[in-house]
Amino acid sequence: MSLSVFDLFKIGIGPSSSHTVGPMRAAARFAEGLRRDGLLASTASIKAELYGSLGATGKGHGSDKAVLLGLEGEHPDTVDTESIPARLQAIRDSGHLRLLGEYDIAFTEKQHLAMIRKPLAYHPNGMIFRAFDAAGLQIRSREYYSVGGGFVVDEDAAGHDRIVEDSTVLPYPFKTAKELLGHCTAQRLSVSQVMLANEAVWRPEA
Repeated sequence: MSLSVFDLFKIGIGPSSSHTVGPMRAAARFAEGLRRDGLLASTASIKAELYGSLGATGKGHGSDKAVLLGLEGEHPDTVDTESIPARLQAIRDSGHLRLLGEYDIAFTEKQHLAMIRKPLAYHPNGMIFRAFDAAGLQIRSREYYSVGGGFVVDEDAAGHDRIVEDSTVLPYPFKTAKELLGHCTAQRLSVSQVMLANEAVWRPEA
């Protein structure tokens, strides 16, 4: 199995990768999908439903806050944490949020955010997002699962066992510290140089 350092160590809003980072990413993905498919202007409201562990402990882990910020287009590694309290208060005071930061919709937590202890089918950290038009008709529904480490999959991936290991071929593969040090000795490289060469398979050095 190939695993990037950036999959192990992430920059992201806390306190939980599965309960905070994952829900924010899922909410942002849902909102971005509405814009991509031309549904943003037709959306009058959105209902978010958090199931299982998210429903049971989401308040304590900030899942509710993460969903609101994600719908406004924020991502866990770039959100301005200093602005969060004021933004959340503005949403709660006004009963509206700015979908992707550009489109105003109705949103009151008691009506549009549900915490449900019963889990969905594929994983204990499940979410359903629903978009409604001005007549109250549902125009889109998507199911997501926060599967740990900040990773999010939709119902298609979860339902077809598509959560698979990365099969990327690395220049210096290793499973043990002994194998890692073997590469260092054979190639006259430091541990950090070996890791940098492996990471370059996934992303540019910068």
